[in-house]
Parts: sequence; structure tokens; C-alpha cells
Amino acid sequence: MEQNKPWLKQYDVQVAAHGHYPQQPLFAFLQQAARRYPQQVALRFGQEQISYAELEELTQRLAAGLVKLGVQAGQRVALMMPNVPQFVVSYYAVLKAGGVVVACNPAYRRRELAYQLNDAGATLLIGLRSYAQTIAEAAAETGLRQVVWTDEADSAHLAEWLHLPQQALPQGQLTLQMVLQAGALEDTLPPVEADAPAVLQYTGGTTGLPKGAVGLHRNLVANTLQFQRWLHGLQEAGEVVLCAIPLFHVYGMVIAMNMGVALAATLVLFPNPREVEGLLETIQRERVSLFPGVPTLYQMINAYPQVRDYDLRSIKACISGSAPLPAETKRTFEALTGGKLLEGYGLSEAPTATHCNPFMGENRTGSIGLPLPDVDCRIVIGEDEQDAAVGQEGELLVRGPQVMAGYQGQVAESAAVLKDGWLHTGDVARMDEDGYFYLVGRKKELIKVSGYQVWPNEVEAALLRHPAVREVGVAGVAHPQRGEQVKAWVVLKEGMQVGVEELAEWCRQDLAYYKVPTAWAFVKALPRSGVGKLLRRELPQMQADE
Repeated sequence: MEQNKPWLKQYDVQVAAHGHYPQQPLFAFLQQAARRYPQQVALRFGQEQISYAELEELTQRLAAGLVKLGVQAGQRVALMMPNVPQFVVSYYAVLKAGGVVVACNPAYRRRELAYQLNDAGATLLIGLRSYAQTIAEAAAETGLRQVVWTDEADSAHLAEWLHLPQQALPQGQLTLQMVLQAGALEDTLPPVEADAPAVLQYTGGTTGLPKGAVGLHRNLVANTLQFQRWLHGLQEAGEVVLCAIPLFHVYGMVIAMNMGVALAATLVLFPNPREVEGLLETIQRERVSLFPGVPTLYQMINAYPQVRDYDLRSIKACISGSAPLPAETKRTFEALTGGKLLEGYGLSEAPTATHCNPFMGENRTGSIGLPLPDVDCRIVIGEDEQDAAVGQEGELLVRGPQVMAGYQGQVAESAAVLKDGWLHTGDVARMDEDGYFYLVGRKKELIKVSGYQVWPNEVEAALLRHPAVREVGVAGVAHPQRGEQVKAWVVLKEGMQVGVEELAEWCRQDLAYYKVPTAWAFVKALPRSGVGKLLRRELPQMQADE
């Protein structure tokens, strides 16, 4: 009931509490943008650009080629690319072909990639040739039957492919160009319903292993529209979105790419946000108006010595997610740009956002903001899930049109987090009397390093494979720039010696760089319960043994 939703009174007057969510596939946003604004620049990558009419035709022909390659409704298709135009084209083409996108982190190593491909059941992967070795190593351990390759140089030639004649698929290795040339605009594509799965977004769980959250087309359509309506000051066909956060993660996928397309905005693709100088030059040159990011990214910009040499005043709004936003970071960035830096909250199981501070209204320091339109929230305490009082801490539960259908192949895990329509986030939060929410901690033992997710069990498993390690516990500890860093408490086998750098190098063989511990402690024993379970919460209080 509305009287139990104090946050509604805090909404900007332009934002309605409820909205209409059309029963359409996600790619309908692209079709609508191409029909209404065909000459509007859709993608810009360096000096290259693609219009909405060209993007629609590219995705249509590639989708037809994928169908001829054998892609069927519901088939899982993996994508392994950074923020390049081929990712956007492949993403919408897979959806148009009836497939389900499984976006893979390009930083993955063999073991990580193999796990995700096997869990998703992906038999086809579209990938950048730069990752050929990792893909080949992982393929040997999976059911992957076909890889479609693309090169970095293809980014400059996508629009030219539209003028190439149609040809049949050749035998042997395939490239993105070959598959696209096999399709034609007049080819009939399979119907895609709003209730069909669109993405498998991998997240963490109680087991420590990633799980594939099944996002339906209607889930992503709803969240795209929720955020578009929340940012009511943005103009259709008048915005420039900086896609610096990874599009393979659902945060960048929805807030930057899907919402950008729904707005018929120009998406400026930037594959390496650590290049701060290039990032600042891009913002100034392209007159970026919407810049979703993570606190680390804004901190890097704030700290750049020559930041005041750049004109960043085109920025209207920035959404900060994935980690808590320090008040000083917000103040400094807003002073530099004149734009609004809004802290929000979301999770892969509700792809992607459920809360955000108002665009025009009050932004409360330390708060993740208000529930988005049509999102209901509860904070519960105890096993019987009694509603907490205002200001009382408890687990955050959310319900809304963007909540996932469940986890891929995980019936028990799905039932544990989805109860009577409520998603149990595993995060501990509180709500103030005005309906602003604040994160207190996480029931999950997930570590967030610069917005990236790290599961302790996965890091522990890698370290335990080292011949000198007897036991290990991993947890997140606070870091001023990254939000958290990965710390490992290591118990060595008797008589064995090993240095920190050797262990770090060992981890790098199997783990993405952000999962490798950057803080270490060698201890004689780990804290455990009476039944031998690691008491991870006690690790941060442990000191290294002399």
C-alpha cells in the first residue's frame, strides 16, 4: 500500500510512482530508435561512427547469419569482448536470433571461462581474437563447438560490411564478417517473446561459485524504462553516453547500453577506463552528458593532476554503483563537472538497478537513494522475516518487474532467494523515516574490488592448489581507492616457505587480475567453528604471526 512507501513522497515531481512496461523484446528499443532517428549516431569508437540505421541493419543481418549457423531459440551464446562496436552488434543480433547472451569478462583465465561456459551450456562463442589462447584452452574443457572471431581492426569497417554481397557460410573457422554476410535483411527471424530469457548474468552465491541469473526480455525492458524515467532530464536523441564501464557486466549493459539505445543517444565506447587522460579527452571532445561509473573511476578523475585543464561541464548525470560512494568523491566530482553524481544500488538478480538518489531532489550522503518506480522494498529481521522498524537494520528484500526469473539450473538456490515474489538480496540495510535506504553490510561474503565481484572461495581454491599452502582464508578489507581489496590469510605446510610474490604469481595463472590478493598475512591457524567451518568474519581482526 502506498502509505507504507514513504519514499514516494521524495520522488521528483516529474517521476510517476508507476509506469507501463510494454510486452516487447529488448531489441525493440533499437528498432524504434532506428525507425525514428535513422541518421542519429548510435556508436562512436575513436574516429569511427555508426548510425542507428546502420546498427539496426548490422544486427539484423548478423542475426540472420546466426540463424543460418544454427542458433535456435533459447541457445546460449557467449560474448567475450571489451567495449568495442562488435560487442553491441553481437549482443542485439544474438537476441534477435532468439539466443541468450552470456557475456564473459575478457580478463577471465581458462578455469574461470570454462566454468561459465559449462554452467551456461554455451556451444557458440563470439570473441575477440586477442583472447584466442584463453578461449582455446577453455574450449577443450567445455561443450563449445564453434567460435566466431572478430579482430580489433573490424571496429573501423563494420559499416562497410553492409555493402558486401551475400554469400554462403564457408567451412572451417568463421569470422564475424562471414556470418554477417550469410544473412540478408529480408530473411525471416524467429519471434521472440517478452517472457523469453535474454541474458545469463553471472553473480555470486552462498556456495562461492558464480551463478547465472536469468534475465528475461521483460526484466531488462522494465529496468531500462525505470531508469530512463528516473533521469527525466535526459532528452531523446539528444544525449551522449560514455560507455567506460564494462558492457559485459549487467550494470554497463543496462544503464549505459540499453538505456542509451532506448534514448536514441550516441554511445561513446571506451574500452580502458584506466587511461584517465584519454577518458578526459573523450568527455571533452564528445560532449558526454551521461557517464555511469563506479567510485574508483570518479576518484581517478578527481585525482588526475591536470583534470582542470579539461572542460567537463557537458556532464548532466553520473550514476555511481557497485560500491559505496565516498562523500568527498561526490563533492569533488560535482564541483569539477557541474553535473549530478547519483549513488544507486542494484544487483545482477534484478538487472540491474533497484535504487537511486533523485535526479533533481535531495541526494543524501551515504544513501543508496530511493526505490525506483514499481519497486517495493522490505527490511526484515530474524528467520521469520518480521518487518524491521524505521532505522532498524535487517536484510533488504525487493520486488519489482526487473527481478530475475531465477538461477540457471539452480532450483534450490532460486527458491532460497525468490520467495513469494520477493528477492532476498543478502544485503543488510536500513531505511530512514523519509524512505531513503542505506547499506550497512552484506550477508553474502562477496568482495567488491573497484566494482568487480570477487568470491572468496574461488581465490581460496586457487591458493590451495599451491604445494606449500595448507589452509587459506580470504576476505575483503577496506581500501581507500578500490572500496575493498582482497586479503589472504595463509597457513603454510610444516617446513615450507614461500613468498608473497610467488603466491600472487601463482594466482595470476588462474584468476583475473582483480581477484589476486593484494594484502597478505601468514598465520599459524585460521578461526573455525566447532564443526570446522571457516569463520570468515573473524579474519580481518587477525594479525600476521611473527
